[in-house]
Parts: sequence; C-alpha cells; structure tokens
Amino acid sequence: MAIEGAQPFRITLEAAADLSALQYYFVKVDANGKAAACAAATDIPCGVLQNTPTSGQAAEITVTGETKVSSNAALTAANIIGTAADGQAAAYVAGTDTTKYLVGQMLVSTGGADVIGTAIVNCAGIGRGA
Repeated sequence: MAIEGAQPFRITLEAAADLSALQYYFVKVDANGKAAACAAATDIPCGVLQNTPTSGQAAEITVTGETKVSSNAALTAANIIGTAADGQAAAYVAGTDTTKYLVGQMLVSTGGADVIGTAIVNCAGIGRGA
C-alpha cells in the first residue's frame, strides 16, 4: 500500500503546461522558473508533483521527504530511483547509470508500470549516479 509521510518539504511553482495527468510524477524547473514535466531520463527533477494542475495553476511539489510516486516498471523496496523518460520513477544503479540523477529510494514496492508506490526523495541535494 502506498503511503505518504508527515511533513515533507514542499514548494509551489506555476505549472508551465497541463500537468493534470502527472500526479506523483517527477517534475523539473524550466527556464522560466515554472514546473514542467520531466521528459528525459537525464532531466534534473526538482521533486514529485502532488496535485493535478493545468497550465498557469499552482503545482505542489514534494522536494524532500516521503511521497507517493508513480512507477514506470515494477520497483522493489530499497531500489534507488530517479526519473524515467516519461517522468515516472525508475530504478537506477549508482556507478552504472552515470547520466541519471539519483534522487530517492523506494520504501514500498510496486507491482508494475503505472502503479503508485512510496519513496523517500531528496531532490534538493541531488547528484548523478557516478
């Protein structure tokens, strides 16, 4: 069962586009300082989208703490995660996936793609998987 912890650190940014179908996906900050969908596995996520804003609306983003995440494939508790090309959580290996940004760890497994799991994320102090 996916859960969400108490008092994660969240920010609010204006949505750059319609993000209403991307709740619990990773988002990034675009060149205009707005929340945009992560669209490449090498994007730098600023956090996980918590609501369903359309263009111009407030996007609530968990930057650090426990949060629900949508997975692009089955993920296991303890997997290290970052964004997939579609903005969902994907498992990566430190030292192997050196072009990806590792931003969290799964706490609750998912059974497959498009399943909500639980992770702890830290998109404030991220680094590549070197």
